[in-house]
Amino acid sequence: MAEKKEKVAIVILTWNGLKDTLEVLKDIEKLNTRTVKLLTLVVDNGSTDGTIARLKNYSLKNSEFKLIENGKNLGFAGGNNPGIKYALKHGADYVLLLNNDVILDGKLVMNLVRDMNVFEKAGIICPKMYFAKGYEFHKGRYLPSQKGKVIWYAGGGIDWDNVYSFHRGVDEVDGGQYDAIEKTDFANGACVLVKKEVFGKVGFLDDKFFLYWEDADFSQRAKLAGWDILYTPSTHLWHKVSSATGGSGSPSNDYFLIRNRLIFGFRYARLRTKVALVKDSLRMLVKGRPWQKKGVVDYFSGNWGKGSWGKK
Repeated sequence: MAEKKEKVAIVILTWNGLKDTLEVLKDIEKLNTRTVKLLTLVVDNGSTDGTIARLKNYSLKNSEFKLIENGKNLGFAGGNNPGIKYALKHGADYVLLLNNDVILDGKLVMNLVRDMNVFEKAGIICPKMYFAKGYEFHKGRYLPSQKGKVIWYAGGGIDWDNVYSFHRGVDEVDGGQYDAIEKTDFANGACVLVKKEVFGKVGFLDDKFFLYWEDADFSQRAKLAGWDILYTPSTHLWHKVSSATGGSGSPSNDYFLIRNRLIFGFRYARLRTKVALVKDSLRMLVKGRPWQKKGVVDYFSGNWGKGSWGKK
């Protein structure tokens, strides 16, 4: 008698990203599903690029498919949550949050589920993630033979003294230096597999964040509830790292990184660090760029979600 396959719901959030979405759907159709059953959900955040019309009657050979329309841009957390809730309601054992701007390894889902099941307390797991060729931060640094092997994420760390998150291994050429499955501080939302029981214990992504830090917040809540967060090198993807939000120093970057860092820090950091965050906020109000100042003001006035960015 064949063993029952566990059901994995892949949730892909999109906002005016039809080209990338179609490409990742083609990759999903090539996934090995020998040990898993797939449900693929594209959640649209109010696109105006033809996404709805193109995907309304879409189908996949190896997966159930459903298009969910949010009707407006709810950000990363608010946008993904309807997909997660649909997945759980329709019997998913795991939810895989997946960016649409990625290129997949064929064994991605099977290996993530397999590695998760090796560890009793594991609730969240992320694969090794490379820069897609041509999307590296420092394009001139690497030999042609090294392109596609430049690490973007090999686990995530949090500097608790200063409340900054970072990717382990970023910009390094992969030479096997991160080839052990191990616990990590936070899971990156570009590709993260979550057990259904985690959502049952800690709830969903916090839409206060809108953009940035929501994955670190969800990871921290899961850890505090007793789950382990794992990084695994046994499977991987390539990320077409986007500059859609403008990159470092852009207004959206300034606003959401500053405000959401404060949300995260005042929730979880120790008292001494919280005092430092207050001092840093005062300094930012005097010397910061305009949207950094708005981020500080909005944190202390409780202006969450899209906040002042929604009124620009």
